[in-house]
Amino acid sequence: MKPSAPPVLALASFPQPPARTPYYCERLETHVVRFPHVNAPHAHDFYLLLYITEGGGTHTIDLVTYELRPGSVFFLTPGQVHHWQLSAATRGFLVFFDTDFYLFRYPGSRLYEYPFFEHKHPPVLYLPADEPEIQPLFARLYAEYLAPQANQAEVFRSYLYLCLELAARHYPALPAAETNLAQQQIRQFGALLNEHYRTRRSVSDYAELLHLSANHLNALCRRVLNKTASALIHERVITEARRLLSYSALGVAQVAYELGFEDASYFVRYFRKYAGTTPEAFRQQR
Repeated sequence: MKPSAPPVLALASFPQPPARTPYYCERLETHVVRFPHVNAPHAHDFYLLLYITEGGGTHTIDLVTYELRPGSVFFLTPGQVHHWQLSAATRGFLVFFDTDFYLFRYPGSRLYEYPFFEHKHPPVLYLPADEPEIQPLFARLYAEYLAPQANQAEVFRSYLYLCLELAARHYPALPAAETNLAQQQIRQFGALLNEHYRTRRSVSDYAELLHLSANHLNALCRRVLNKTASALIHERVITEARRLLSYSALGVAQVAYELGFEDASYFVRYFRKYAGTTPEAFRQQR
């Protein structure tokens, strides 16, 4: 059996009457109630926009944790692993869209040039809570999605395009080189970790893939995330173990195998060391 990766959710995972479309829009507070599994780490095969209007919390994308606050807009590309922790008062809008939905009218070169979809820029834009341009467009996207018309797709795509174009204006043409490089390397590390955590668990493995020394990677993680690279590796493994123990019926030995452990007893010791309890005890607490 092939080990499982973090779940990659498709648009079909979020059914919305009356018909399936290559786009989706919902209030954040409604979405997290209808689909509680999105609180666990996962990825998508589509683009995602998140606009926060009230409340707060944190949003972790490829290892980096960002603050959620009113006026913040997040931009995710297909394949990025993320999860959030929201306060009870958090409100906002979510927009999903397939690549082909954008490309039906607008050139691919533009989609791939947006700064917030590039690894060298942060995937979040912090705007004033009362900014007058982008928030009304998210409200229009939501209203359009709720009341479909014959030309709904075209109108929705137009509002989406305006959101992306206006957001792009807020990004600096040349971010600070040092911050840019550090954030880019951390996000690359996160992407590699999400791909290889079942088979690679040493800092030197990832340092080699990043063309860095192990000491440099550790120093980078400490400076940007205040954690060692090895701690991040263990956290990623434990996060996936907790997900499998919480949301699957796999036995402990099967979970161990899914995570690349050949010896189930070693997995139990590993889990106890880094999670502070045994897999069985963790599952019973759920």
